[in-house]
Amino acid sequence: MRRIAATFAIAGLALTGAFNSALAADANPALVQVVESRSAQERARDGARHPVETLTFFQVEPGMTVAEALPGGGWYTKILAAYLGAEGTLYGVNYTDRMWPMFGFATEDWVKERVAATAQFPTQVKDFTDNGIAAKGFTFNTVPPEASGSVDRVLMIRALHNLSRFEADAGTLSQALAAVRGMLKDDGLVGVVQHRLPESASDEAADGSRGYLKQSAVIALFDKAGFELVAASEINANAMDKPGPEDTVWRLPPSLRVSEDNPEEKAANQAIGESDRMTLLFRKAS
Repeated sequence: MRRIAATFAIAGLALTGAFNSALAADANPALVQVVESRSAQERARDGARHPVETLTFFQVEPGMTVAEALPGGGWYTKILAAYLGAEGTLYGVNYTDRMWPMFGFATEDWVKERVAATAQFPTQVKDFTDNGIAAKGFTFNTVPPEASGSVDRVLMIRALHNLSRFEADAGTLSQALAAVRGMLKDDGLVGVVQHRLPESASDEAADGSRGYLKQSAVIALFDKAGFELVAASEINANAMDKPGPEDTVWRLPPSLRVSEDNPEEKAANQAIGESDRMTLLFRKAS
């Protein structure tokens, strides 16, 4: 419990400019080396994603077993695979197969690609590193027996909004959090980074369909699922992101979807930068 207590101790710095510096100073040199050894293109988003500070806050260490929710193109996967090393294990956890067709834009070919990506996760990891790390892909409803009660960290980085979006109709978020709880060791932790909507926004606006959730709602959802908050951080905050009633997170970099044909709007959204994000750490409730 020493590491968790230490996290509480530094959480009080979350609203000061010293917080990121304190985390960076406390970072494992091996993590810093992995992050800094990537190409300039790969490092281009570090100023918005703060991988060293974020993984330090989540207390990720070499040799751990880590489950990464929605690994996607592998931005964090590449860092994690190299950092965890040969003694580590990395799981890529995707939405259940039945969830992909729920997206309004989903085509048959897109759904097939997303479903196939789960089984391809070990190959993706091998493309990133030949260090011998164990890797496996599965979905929230196909957790293999060896993963049950064996995971040190579950990382849900920008992974909650769509699970929340379809919760009312399909119970997607409840099922995912139950799976996460089942994967974790008794002393395991869940790290969350999520696009954040101001608490003053309506609950309807924060259902996940715009990419945003309220921090209070996320904490309440985890509480209901049998977790308790360990600490909250402003590592990934962006005070310039002040979404209006109709704004989606995808108006901002890197997507810039709504302003492709409007140079002035595009420039304004680029000036805001990436979204304001909550960074939360949870453990199983005792």
